[in-house]
Amino acid sequence: MRENDGRRDAVTGSDGDGAALVRRPVDPQRLLAAVADHEAGANVLFVGTARALTNGRPAVALEFEAHEPMAGPELERLCRVAVEKFGLVACAVEHRLGRVPVGEASVAVAASAPHRREAFAAAEWLMERIKREVPIWKCEERPDGRRDWIHPGGGGAAQHEAAARGPRAGGRPRGRRR
Repeated sequence: MRENDGRRDAVTGSDGDGAALVRRPVDPQRLLAAVADHEAGANVLFVGTARALTNGRPAVALEFEAHEPMAGPELERLCRVAVEKFGLVACAVEHRLGRVPVGEASVAVAASAPHRREAFAAAEWLMERIKREVPIWKCEERPDGRRDWIHPGGGGAAQHEAAARGPRAGGRPRGRRR
């Protein structure tokens, strides 16, 4: 947690900056502890995990890539907007990059608020915005070794901009990641 003019910064994260792209396992309990506060009557934690089946197709792992110079600041901005929009006490996000085996966490969102309604709404809003606006892409690794980029055609303007500037070796998609 950061202090700012004697007040706690409402946007906090694993590295003290509100949002983090990490290349290690996501630590949901650490994120939840980062947003805990005596003013919060509700602490909500959402954890997204790599699943074994998507639309009936098996996967052994997911791989996430990002245009990091744009994705990190965008995650931070979304946290700040959520604090303002939902009256949160605190907010934190971690998104894992690289290979994520089935069953492991790929993203975690923690929100604390005086009441549960705002904390739940903020966590859901954040996940929807992360999926739509942050330039992070997902690839599914199949049991036979085949790799499929997910939803390569959709997405918002921010992703298209990032894709145009970011690394795209190997036919990486522009657009929505999930």
